[in-house]
Amino acid sequence: MRHVFSVRVGPAGFRVGSDWRAPVAALEALYAGYPKAGIADFTVRLEAARPWRRWIRPSVTIAGDYMLPDAVPLALRHGLLAAEMGMNLQMALGARRWLLLHAASLERDGRALILTGASGSGKSTLAALLGDRGWRLMGDEFALIDLANGVLHPFPRPVSLKNAAIALFDAARLGPLLAATPKGDIRHLRPNADAIARMAEPAAPALILFPRFGHAAAERPVAPSEVFVRLTQASTNYVALGEAGFDALTRLVTTLPARAIDYPDADSAVALVERLWAAA
Repeated sequence: MRHVFSVRVGPAGFRVGSDWRAPVAALEALYAGYPKAGIADFTVRLEAARPWRRWIRPSVTIAGDYMLPDAVPLALRHGLLAAEMGMNLQMALGARRWLLLHAASLERDGRALILTGASGSGKSTLAALLGDRGWRLMGDEFALIDLANGVLHPFPRPVSLKNAAIALFDAARLGPLLAATPKGDIRHLRPNADAIARMAEPAAPALILFPRFGHAAAERPVAPSEVFVRLTQASTNYVALGEAGFDALTRLVTTLPARAIDYPDADSAVALVERLWAAA
């Protein structure tokens, strides 16, 4: 690759190579202050499917240690999104040291909150809001659960904010606007300095919440059987881990309280989380 970027996020290191300078420059700005990877755990390649695609209607194909052969290339103007997607793909398909949940996580007083739900549920926005209100952001895309002892390892990559959620945050911490992506307009929010500085500090999970945006404020308990099913659906490597994954997931389900919460706006969401956290 002509251009290379290296970064370590929590316990995982990435090396991103690109046929173009622009995606690497965007990564360097977005991940300023993060440590370098050293020897990377995962490699991502952003490359042109055909030589002329580097210059004529340039399009980015995502490749690397793990890849999806039928993935549709992205326009070069969305190269940063391609890099982030490539990093997600390596973790989702290649990570075996942890049980991976598609979830956001935050820490307070040594205990961790897990937020997980379907795409569009608002977990990323809620996690970013809490991260600016006295919580330590541990991650947005993946929660990394230790297979041996169940602690949650930080993985604080920039938070992917979409559409109307972008306006809720300080523009000085936002990456470039990626307009008209397959998921709408996207900007990435850099975690604050504390989240980056403490990304080697794990925490014990204490509460699982299933948020849902766009409804009147409400909350209900979630039965362990429902929690188990939801978390298996949220995990990208549960099946591949076999018995170790089952044991780790069972530990979460049997030891943590879980609630489903609905909320119409940011203030209602934060108030609900604070009340439930105080009771956990």
